[in-house]
Amino acid sequence: MPKLLDAEVPGDERGALLICLEGQRQAVRRAVSGLTPEQAVSTPSTSALSLAGLVKHLAEAEETWLSYARGLPRPTPRDRDNWHGSFALEGAETPRGVLDTYAAVARQTERLVRAVPSLDDTFVLPEAPWFPRGPRSWRWMLLNLISEVARHAGHADVIRETLDGRTAGELTAEPGPAPRADGTP
Repeated sequence: MPKLLDAEVPGDERGALLICLEGQRQAVRRAVSGLTPEQAVSTPSTSALSLAGLVKHLAEAEETWLSYARGLPRPTPRDRDNWHGSFALEGAETPRGVLDTYAAVARQTERLVRAVPSLDDTFVLPEAPWFPRGPRSWRWMLLNLISEVARHAGHADVIRETLDGRTAGELTAEPGPAPRADGTP
C-alpha cells in the first residue's frame, strides 16, 4: 500500500506542489536505501542506468531548472558530447555524495519556491530545439520537475527490483517514514 503524502495547509498551492515533488524524491531515495555503494552504481539491465546515476541526474536537472528560473546559466554545462555524464558517477563521486547533493538541491528548491513572489512569475528558457518558446511560470517549472522525478522514480523501481527483487511496494511498506531529503528518517 503506498504511503500518502503529507497534507498541505489548505490553500497553500506552493506547499501542495512541493509536497508532491518531495513524495517523488522519497520514492527515488527509497529505491537507493539499504544498498551497498557497489549496488547503487551497478547497471543490472541492458540500460546504462544505475540508481546513483539517476540520483545524480535528478539533482543536476533540478538545479538546472532553478538556475533557468532565476535567469542563470546551467550550472553544469552539458552538450551532446557529455550529456551521458549527468547519468553516471564520475571521478570521486559517490552514491552518498550524490544523495547529499540531491538533498541540498531539494532544500534550495524549497527556499526559492517559498521566496518567489508568485508562482505566476515567469522566465524564458534558453534557446534549444527541445524547449518551448515564450515565457514559462514557476508553477510550470514545478509541474515539470514533478513529472521528471516521477518518471525516473519508475526507472528506479525497476532497477531496484532487478538488483535484489525488492519492489517499490515492499520498500514503501517498511515501517517508519520514508527517507527525507536531509537523510533523516
